[in-house]
Amino acid sequence: MKPIVYGLKQCDTCRKALRWMDGHGLDYDFVDIRAQTPSVKEIQTWLTALGNAKLVNRRSTTWRGLGEAERADAAGDAAAQLLEQHPTLIKRPVLALDSKTLVGFSEADWTAALLD
Repeated sequence: MKPIVYGLKQCDTCRKALRWMDGHGLDYDFVDIRAQTPSVKEIQTWLTALGNAKLVNRRSTTWRGLGEAERADAAGDAAAQLLEQHPTLIKRPVLALDSKTLVGFSEADWTAALLD
């Protein structure tokens, strides 16, 4: 299975990650999470692998616009539903591999996951 990069087309970090993938000649699929929101099941898989603290983008403008009840959901069992409703709350990019999920772009981490 080829890697899937989930992110936003206009996100600088996502564009940097995609340039890195292209520069290494890697074959991948890109999913714009605004156009194709991941399913609750998929998001739950990421939450299990990464944890709420790593996956939820608490620095986004979407986060600042949430009420206290929704913010509390982000730390609990309803986080997957919240992230499906507000996909821009997902830290980006998410790199989904067969057995590994990474969030954010770190050249060292992506090199270890994809090239080693």
